[in-house]
Amino acid sequence: MATFAKSDQLLVIIDPAARQTDGESVRIAKDVLSAGAAAKVCLPEGPEEFARALGRRGSRRPVVIGDGRALVRTVALLHRQRELAGCVLSVVPVGDSALAESLGVPAGTVAAARAVLDGAERRLDLLVDDSDGVVLGTLGIPPAPVRVAAAQPMHVSVGRPWFRSLVRPLAPRPLRLPAVPSPGPTRLRVEVDGETLVDLDQPVETVSVTPGARGMADVEVRPLSVGAAAAPLLTSGHTVTVTGADFRYRADTAVAGPVRRRTWRVEEGAWGLVLPRHTFADGPLTMPDI
Repeated sequence: MATFAKSDQLLVIIDPAARQTDGESVRIAKDVLSAGAAAKVCLPEGPEEFARALGRRGSRRPVVIGDGRALVRTVALLHRQRELAGCVLSVVPVGDSALAESLGVPAGTVAAARAVLDGAERRLDLLVDDSDGVVLGTLGIPPAPVRVAAAQPMHVSVGRPWFRSLVRPLAPRPLRLPAVPSPGPTRLRVEVDGETLVDLDQPVETVSVTPGARGMADVEVRPLSVGAAAAPLLTSGHTVTVTGADFRYRADTAVAGPVRRRTWRVEEGAWGLVLPRHTFADGPLTMPDI
């Protein structure tokens, strides 16, 4: 478990989407980080500038302010450059925080920023596919419908309770979204460490794969039996191969495919994420569906 000194220098990379989504939370995160450590702040305007800033980090510890897509992009960049093992990442979620929270990052801008300053490194397993793609949290087949975030409420400065009481009724109500039908059953062959868990003659409702612990992936297949859901098939292994007719899958925050065959392998302790120290006493992290 690596610990960090207050004198550590930070490279704070603020994702462009975060600045557009919630500029007030970005400002708060930047202020907390700058007050607790020597921080160089980068404001990239797009993916190329984001990658360039990360590549020029030097000895500075990178901190990403952004949503799950920004975190995945950072890990994928470092993985492709073969620099992931030697780089310890921190994230302050702004926007969709589901992925970061599933990994153990605290909810709330201030709490997440303080964890960057006072936390410790935890090594996490990573799913890597045969096209060099990465999965930090959950792989889902077929991909679940995309969740659309509700409108953000108005941000109010701390310390003015009378003003908060005035503007609270003006906060927009969450949007009511139409129900999106779930994808229908599909036929897939799922092999775990070379052993067939389910074959093409058995339609399945969903397949879920998550990095577990000690270099193993947790696999859950929900088959269908005569039109009704059967008991899920649960197993774990180092490699998972899925074969089928032009299937798509959701890897964390993005949908990929269609492909006819894809293999994922677990890389044990492939990357380091700074988390609050209390999470280390809670046993292995679990990865809920996101």
